[in-house]
Amino acid sequence: MGNTTTHQDIRAFLDRKVDEYNRPSFITDDPISIPRGFVLQQDIEISGFFAAIFSWGNRTTIIKKTRLLMQLMDNAPYQFILQHKEKDLIKLLDFRHRTFNATDLLYFIAFFRHHYTNHASLEEAFLRTPDHLSGFYHYFFSLESAPPRTYKHIATPEKNSSCKRLNMFLRWMVRNDDRGVDFGIWKKIPAARLICPLDVHVARVARRFGLMTRTQTDWQAALELTDYLITLDPSDPVKYDFALFGLGVMEKF
Repeated sequence: MGNTTTHQDIRAFLDRKVDEYNRPSFITDDPISIPRGFVLQQDIEISGFFAAIFSWGNRTTIIKKTRLLMQLMDNAPYQFILQHKEKDLIKLLDFRHRTFNATDLLYFIAFFRHHYTNHASLEEAFLRTPDHLSGFYHYFFSLESAPPRTYKHIATPEKNSSCKRLNMFLRWMVRNDDRGVDFGIWKKIPAARLICPLDVHVARVARRFGLMTRTQTDWQAALELTDYLITLDPSDPVKYDFALFGLGVMEKF
């Protein structure tokens, strides 16, 4: 697109790309394929959360490792988390994914057990602050057993992280467009309030289109990009994640 590209041109082009990538064929090679293998809402939430948190690096490896973890939880993560005995955790002690290890995994399980003992849905954990993420961070690490090393695996706007993985998880749970990719099972967080998942690929495409000017790929950049996407679709700005991700990762734009 040249220097005469208009706002309408950008919207029309990105709308076409959203339509191209926001379809079931997208699922196969994406981490969202993991929660798509479950029916029970809590299983979708838990498996989706792990798939999102593991989402850095090679997507094939992300899917493989998340699927392995689900198998270690007997492909019933909600039941495993609520009903496991100490001896059931032994088989998890060799689990690794990059810098995520068994210490981190055992704390994640402890948090989920604590949360689901008191709440039916993980959505409640994200309703504590207007940005959804700062309150979640503090709540997630509110158990006395929280290991210092595990903090690095959960991002927060308070540290100016782009929070890409958590924003992607929220997109999965909140957006509801009947296209068969995102789940739309959470009803208390409006799609209009979501922040676009921002990584180096999405940021590169966004800057090429002039959708944001910030040079760092951080929380402020995610807000700047989302503010622009709101001008394209105020009710569902994060649908453009499909276009920007597809252009950046699939098409190497």
